[in-house]
Amino acid sequence: MFKRILIANRGEIAVRIIRACRELDIETVAVYSQADEASLHVQLATQAVCIGPAKAAQSYLNQTAILSAAVESGCEAIHPGYGFLSENGEFAELCEKCGLTFIGPSPAVLNQMGNKAAARALMQQVGVPVVPGSDGPVKDAAQAAVVAQAIGYPVLVKASAGGGGRGMRRVYRPEELAPAFASAQAEAEACFGDGEMYLEKLILHPRHIEFQIMADRFGHVVHLGERDCSIQRKNQKLLEESPSKALTPQLREQMGAAAVAAAKACGYEGAGTVEFVVDPAGNFYFIEMNTRIQVEHPVTEMVTGIDLVREQLRVAVGLPLSFTQAPLTGHAIEVRINAEDPAAGFRPVPGKTEFVHFPGGNGVRVDSALYSGFTLSPYYDSLAAKVIVHAPTRLAAIRKMRRALEELVIEGYPTTADLGHLILYHPDFLKGSYDTGFLDKELDTLLRWGEECPRSGSEEEAAR
Repeated sequence: MFKRILIANRGEIAVRIIRACRELDIETVAVYSQADEASLHVQLATQAVCIGPAKAAQSYLNQTAILSAAVESGCEAIHPGYGFLSENGEFAELCEKCGLTFIGPSPAVLNQMGNKAAARALMQQVGVPVVPGSDGPVKDAAQAAVVAQAIGYPVLVKASAGGGGRGMRRVYRPEELAPAFASAQAEAEACFGDGEMYLEKLILHPRHIEFQIMADRFGHVVHLGERDCSIQRKNQKLLEESPSKALTPQLREQMGAAAVAAAKACGYEGAGTVEFVVDPAGNFYFIEMNTRIQVEHPVTEMVTGIDLVREQLRVAVGLPLSFTQAPLTGHAIEVRINAEDPAAGFRPVPGKTEFVHFPGGNGVRVDSALYSGFTLSPYYDSLAAKVIVHAPTRLAAIRKMRRALEELVIEGYPTTADLGHLILYHPDFLKGSYDTGFLDKELDTLLRWGEECPRSGSEEEAAR
């Protein structure tokens, strides 16, 4: 096993990785910006190195500074977490040149699957269903208009690079295409330094279902079931659960096989996620592959009992997977707690955490880097914590999550915790009959409910 690794990230995922390393007796080196000097990951790591000013471009995206810190501190490997440099093929290649193991897939796989247009073409070659769309990138809005006319509106303009919903716009009418294309391209260039775009048919009323895969260098590839990520706003996930009520056993088997085929097709190694949309008729389509650990990975850990970060480290050092196909046990739900004000259009509201109390109890987990007195920086994303629960049934998990969110206390700024709590009472969520448009459609209703959560005695009936 590795003796010392550098964690090229911050916040809750850096803390998560440090904890896994501690249990494996691996020393850790944290990197931090000047804004993060008091962060929890800095305090928990074996060693910490400041790599630049607050802005991510000058610190957490500063490849030279990160690599220098890793080499000078005697690290053998770099774990990139999610976001920042986690899907950057150039950075993975530089790690190799510096004699460092990049904990993730190879640079070639990162470049191929990180480009959504190239990934789409590969999936077509191996028979994995893809959403109808352009054959490769489109160079400008005029070419996009030709493609859109051929496949029919509505369409989705998407950046070939990146992820997390950035560089993506829905277009319902021809007159909306040019400004949407320009806006998405500008966002993609700002976020990823790459303005290459392509088009897909917009599937109406879909479920967003992703499959967790793990692969080692000996050719073993398995999937660890699905996560339903359909509760989202502007492609930003708010609540995830596993298993999904939208999948029949047959559909789950078909999608799992497609996810494994996708990983094998590109020679994948490590942890990854194959994302699909499922239409109301039960047809599923590949949309992209995330070549890293996901924010919502604890959902899978709860229903499989497998530590995905530990498994990443094992695979990266050259060990085989420690398991075969794992059965899903019980039900897990994750609610993301963001420092945002839902009543003000989800405006980020970073600030000082005056007091924090996390829920506990059997089957309750909180991943966070918060502590009382810590100031959330405005320079990074607004994720403050993730609350995850596990129970024998879906209804039991819903009730456990309600209780956990009622115990959660974060004082100092508004969060999305109350909104997550309200969702858990909505009849459509209880029935599992929601899609990716749920939050856009029901947000006003949820906000009106406020603290008046309906506590009906017919929950068991609704949840069946």
